[in-house]
Amino acid sequence: MANQSSHDRDPARGGLDFQNLVDQYYRALFQFGMSLTHSESDAGDLVQETFLIWASKGHQLNDLSKVKSWLFTTLHRQFLERHRHNTRFPHIEITVAEFELPNIEPDFINRLDGPGVLRLLAQVEDHYKAAVALFYLEDYSYNEIAEVLEVPLGTVKSRIARGLAQLRELMRRADAPHPEKKEITI
Repeated sequence: MANQSSHDRDPARGGLDFQNLVDQYYRALFQFGMSLTHSESDAGDLVQETFLIWASKGHQLNDLSKVKSWLFTTLHRQFLERHRHNTRFPHIEITVAEFELPNIEPDFINRLDGPGVLRLLAQVEDHYKAAVALFYLEDYSYNEIAEVLEVPLGTVKSRIARGLAQLRELMRRADAPHPEKKEITI
């Protein structure tokens, strides 16, 4: 039975097939999702994700009398996971955050290479480097960085800004023609 998908239950075990499960619990799960999200589309997404998880993992449930609690628990966990993600990576309109974005020329982007940037990042002062690396390489939020580095939130923002300024300067110098290198013109 380990290889059996969750929607193909043995009729002798209570006739629990996927369509019956959806018919029986969709409305209640949707209402629960609405009470959590206050949004029809988000509640519908949570219910859909819950049934998707059931389809792949529901076969692991041995006591079919606990299907309802399993579904509601799964929906609640999905809600909490989304909430944590949205808290960590909030959606901000670009026009609102425009002043926080660095000014980078388009041709500069075309010349970037990952390993080169990492080599230059290693040259940034350590206390700036840590904040920049946690934010851009590890996807930590400002609050998480403040907690990890044990510094105030404003200090984190300042260190990231200064670290990026140092990194930009290092990149500019690395990109500038060197006097010891002579260009040959024909």
